[in-house]
Amino acid sequence: MLFRINFLLLALLLTPFSSANNVSQFKKSFSTQVKKQLKTYNIPGGAYAIVQNDTIIAMETFGHTDKAKSHQVDFNTVFRLASVSKTFAATVTTMLAQEKLLNLSDPITKYVPNFTLATDGAAQKIQLKHLLSHSSGLMPNAYDNLLHENWTMDKIIGRFDRITPICQPEKCYGYQNIAYGLLQPAIEASQSKNYATLLQDRVFTPLNMTNASLGIDVYKEKENTAKPHILRKRVKTGQKDPQGRDIRKYVWRTVKVTPDYYKVAPAAGVNASISDLAKWLIANLGHKPEVLSPSLLAELTTPRIRTKKDLRRRFWRGHLTDAHYGYGWRIYQFEGHPIIYHSGWVAGFRADIGYSPDLDIGFAIVINAESNAINKISSQFWLQASTLFDKKRAKQVKS
Repeated sequence: MLFRINFLLLALLLTPFSSANNVSQFKKSFSTQVKKQLKTYNIPGGAYAIVQNDTIIAMETFGHTDKAKSHQVDFNTVFRLASVSKTFAATVTTMLAQEKLLNLSDPITKYVPNFTLATDGAAQKIQLKHLLSHSSGLMPNAYDNLLHENWTMDKIIGRFDRITPICQPEKCYGYQNIAYGLLQPAIEASQSKNYATLLQDRVFTPLNMTNASLGIDVYKEKENTAKPHILRKRVKTGQKDPQGRDIRKYVWRTVKVTPDYYKVAPAAGVNASISDLAKWLIANLGHKPEVLSPSLLAELTTPRIRTKKDLRRRFWRGHLTDAHYGYGWRIYQFEGHPIIYHSGWVAGFRADIGYSPDLDIGFAIVINAESNAINKISSQFWLQASTLFDKKRAKQVKS
């Protein structure tokens, strides 16, 4: 696969623990690793960004927006973020709570009165904070399948009266999309504005995220958008890997963007470019306190519920010692450092984003194909970066 590299190297923020030479070598080495992975999986296109402190130190794009190679991916190409959208919903919800425009202890039934469960009184126990942290007690991914069947949200909500909770709120972890979407009525009721407008006013505009938007209609209106791709087949190349296994070529098929998960906008409705995500990382690292205050960031990243299954994630296991979910973010202990992280996966797209307050660095990557290559790339980044930017480890080496 031929790649067009659009590589942006901006001014380095030099520190005593990682020299400019080391950082430069790391960026070149990591770029080579990324390109190798994407070539192996024949990924149509994508982009990644690395930020340090308040600066973008590397941003690279590759490939094309679609299989036909009609347009090359650039820094402003818009991708679907899928579940990375939850980081934005949690931010806005928690902002409103800190401004006392809503209360995170409010029961969801205050805003969605027709939400009921099979167990009497159970729905009234689920509060906004439980939705934010996936600790509602509902079975994982409750009724996600109905989104694929083109059910309306009202109709899906009407089905929850058949569900019996698997635990009391705050007692177990169960990842949700539809239930996360129930945050929208609460957000909108607090300001008498729609969610898209609030997100624009509170986040996108203040952070100058000029390509970011919410919803399928805006995505379709934009010209510079990545098109989704799903795996069609894997064909033999006639070559063998060092273990003697057949090397296969991944063949992707361009498909239309699907509306299903856009129905749960807080869970999966955000569209953005890699340049937008770089700005989002810088803000979450604490370098835009006028938009994301220190107290807001602290509340978002406080561990709320353990997510033990994450410790067994492929490519990450062996490096993670603890895992929780906060409000809209996963909180990992990775090689001795907290990594604030989220991934996204929706038909034809993958996204990963994470940052380390300790190391003051962040990383985001988006691709327009459903490939697990993104998991390997992200874990490789954090393994290498946790060594390079580790202040304490560097001091020990010097001493």
